[in-house]
Amino acid sequence: MKKIYILCGVIVALAITAGISFFLIRDSMAKIPENIDLITTNNEVYKFSESEKKLKLVEFMYTNCPDICPTTTLKMNMLKKDLQDAGVFGEKVQFMTITIDPYKDTPEVLQQYMYNFDVEDDGNWIFLTGDQNNIKEDLKEIEELANTFQFQYRDPGDGFFIHSTFVYLLDENNRYIKKYPMGEEFNREDIFKKIMQKVN
Repeated sequence: MKKIYILCGVIVALAITAGISFFLIRDSMAKIPENIDLITTNNEVYKFSESEKKLKLVEFMYTNCPDICPTTTLKMNMLKKDLQDAGVFGEKVQFMTITIDPYKDTPEVLQQYMYNFDVEDDGNWIFLTGDQNNIKEDLKEIEELANTFQFQYRDPGDGFFIHSTFVYLLDENNRYIKKYPMGEEFNREDIFKKIMQKVN
């Protein structure tokens, strides 16, 4: 009987290890699909296949979010200033914010959101939404993009989305490096250190 318990314990340990390995490998292989095109706040098409060869910190959010999204944007803006002081923001690093509610978050709404958070529209922090003339197709592309990094979200019907709580650091080829918590748990010092390791 003791041998059976030991054997069962070994099997469970192997299963857990295999499961963890699967998720680590899956995350490390994640890359933004190059077929995705979205719309900027200036109503211009943004093609991921033509994106600049820079590190990217990617945030999924929606402007009507009452807490975690605005907190994350605020802390990202503080991180941006740290990276500017280090001389790498814009040159080697850019931020990207993608709405999960493109129906409401039009380019004009995102522009106002940027203004509210004092985010400069200099092309180094790109806000993306769907084309209002092609919104159903672009919504699918946003879902595909979010699913690439296992960012889950849904609208329970009241307009307040339930969603994952991570931002994603990508390399110059739009491939996953690491994820970090959103909201109050967003640690800009940790992300700053990781970015500086990658750009130096």
